[in-house]
Amino acid sequence: MAQAASSTKLSGLAYALVQHGKLHSADAETLQTQAITASTPFISQLVQSRKMSAAEIAHFAAETFGYPLMDLNALRVDDLPKRLLKPDLMQKRRVLALLERNNKLYIGLSDPTNLQALEDVRFQTGKMIEPVIVEEDKLGQLIDKVSEASDTSLKNLVDDDINLDFEAGGEAPVEEDGGATEVDDAPIVRYVQKVLLKAIEGGASDIHFEPYEKYYRVRFRQDGILYEFEKPPLAIKEKLAARIKVISEMDISEKRVPQDGRMRLRLSRDRFIDFRVSTLPTLFGEKIVMRILDPSSATLGIEALGYEPDQKEALLEAINRPYGMVLVTGPTGSGKTVSLYTCLNILNKPGINISTAEDPAEINLPGINQVNVNDKVGLTFAAALRSFLRQDPDIVMVGEIRDLETADIAIKAAQTGHMVLSTLHTNDAPKTLTRLMNMGVAPFNIASSVNLITAQRLGRRLCPSCKIPLDIPPEALLRAGFGEADLDGSWTPFTHREDGCDVCKGKGYKGRVGIYEVMPISEEMTRIIMSQGNAIDIADQAQREGLRNLRQSGLLKVKQGLTSLEEIEAVTNE
Repeated sequence: MAQAASSTKLSGLAYALVQHGKLHSADAETLQTQAITASTPFISQLVQSRKMSAAEIAHFAAETFGYPLMDLNALRVDDLPKRLLKPDLMQKRRVLALLERNNKLYIGLSDPTNLQALEDVRFQTGKMIEPVIVEEDKLGQLIDKVSEASDTSLKNLVDDDINLDFEAGGEAPVEEDGGATEVDDAPIVRYVQKVLLKAIEGGASDIHFEPYEKYYRVRFRQDGILYEFEKPPLAIKEKLAARIKVISEMDISEKRVPQDGRMRLRLSRDRFIDFRVSTLPTLFGEKIVMRILDPSSATLGIEALGYEPDQKEALLEAINRPYGMVLVTGPTGSGKTVSLYTCLNILNKPGINISTAEDPAEINLPGINQVNVNDKVGLTFAAALRSFLRQDPDIVMVGEIRDLETADIAIKAAQTGHMVLSTLHTNDAPKTLTRLMNMGVAPFNIASSVNLITAQRLGRRLCPSCKIPLDIPPEALLRAGFGEADLDGSWTPFTHREDGCDVCKGKGYKGRVGIYEVMPISEEMTRIIMSQGNAIDIADQAQREGLRNLRQSGLLKVKQGLTSLEEIEAVTNE
């Protein structure tokens, strides 16, 4: 029997799906609320939730609303009408011009209840509009291709002399007589643009500008490994540093102390990249490191992070509790921030008050109150946390627990009805508990507040185009940590060709995969903590409860063919 949709809460496609029994009303309300909060279409939220596939939604919409259904795989970008719709309208309203015939325009869209989209298209084109139902995922991909064709591509930006829009920083300073300073040197401006675009194009996470006595070099960190990009002339080091400091809003006259800055690079109407910039005075000039922050990485969803199903279930159960503490641990660059932001995105709803204290806030999250700590003016993690507790919070995220004062306040918040998320720098999950004890936190406070600890690493993902099977002797697999039951011949370890391929640029790896140790705090672990047990005792108990440590989680990725054994041994070598 079809469920009755609540007309006061649900509208459009959500109402229709519930009315026809395709979606539970509670699920529809939750997804609609999430869509409003994230400023995304309901149908995109529904596809991402995997409650219905894009194909199922398209068939339902076509049948229910009486519109024709079309498979976008049959179309090429070159076949579509040109310059009829602006890219910002296509992206905002999720529409695509499919065919123009006389005064009639056939418009592809996935949500037939999106009447405002049809009205906007009619207003912009002045044509009669004929809706055609298409699948949401294919629609998004084709819109992106059409938008890229309309905007200047990254390759063209690198090759042409085009001034990019650096939003966060100011323009180059001008001298009193109106002449440009040395920072406005056109070759330097173009060179900085080229480096930034090449780094983004290559998927780098960091850019290093390094001056030495006899040479200057630029390096990119790609998939966790530093590669030399090129060696520009040593003579440009001062102008290069000045240009980067200007667009990052730093003091270009101060070269004796480290500085931190930020900037945003707008690549097109709908795509921008943030950079966190740090300078460091060295013997032969200022070394500059730029961390590339892509806002889209925070909205990938927990499925994209690489958690195994049981680990994902444990993490979601812990963060959805009304109070307690969830800790994420790992070295710098292990993806802790993305994991925390993903959790916050899941929890970010209109009825929830979320505040974060970060050093600094790397990615802007709409709907969340983010605070940059500033030790110079006394705004420490502890001070920000105290202030949060006077702001009626539901969820608090502390960038890092560094000292006893911050730990004490965070634990008290977790014990008094708040969900607290934070990070610690420890090697694995069991050592996190002993680290808190070593800070001076009382064992009973740890036992009563910590819900779950997850430790993580990032391993390089084997390039699917050039990975090849590798014959490893059973003895070597056993030494690596595999059990006898794992050597049943049902799987094959992989490595990569020595020369790689064009897809991975000869590296053999492309992208990274998360490796996690997810440890919910059980009653038996609580007893061990209360009796002041050590990390070994807690790790042994975790093994008895069937939890995988980092090495075991990594070996599972090897069995799945995602990465190589040598990579797992490198990133999980304790």
